[in-house]
Amino acid sequence: MTAIEAEGSGADVTTGAVHGYHHHKDEHLKRLRRIEGQIRGLQRLVDEDVYCIDILTQVSASTKALQSFALQLLEEHLRHCVADAAVKGGDEIDAKVEEATKAIARLLRT
Repeated sequence: MTAIEAEGSGADVTTGAVHGYHHHKDEHLKRLRRIEGQIRGLQRLVDEDVYCIDILTQVSASTKALQSFALQLLEEHLRHCVADAAVKGGDEIDAKVEEATKAIARLLRT
């Protein structure tokens, strides 16, 4: 697959690999736009001098939405990328598991 063929196909242009989230890309973009709207809403609340606790409630909702998105993406990574590496075997599976473990650790710190 050439870089031109890979572009827009869900493939990583540098490696030609198709990412696990590719088949749900439109859904993910819709979800991220909704989260973006929530963040813009937070800006509006601050601009309008809304009560602190009301803003914090919206911050919590936005945070949960991002966490939910992250978990969905992680699940797709495990089902696609890690599972693919497991089939191939060798050092690649160890690298993918380590990569996923580090991603989970980052998510837990937030």
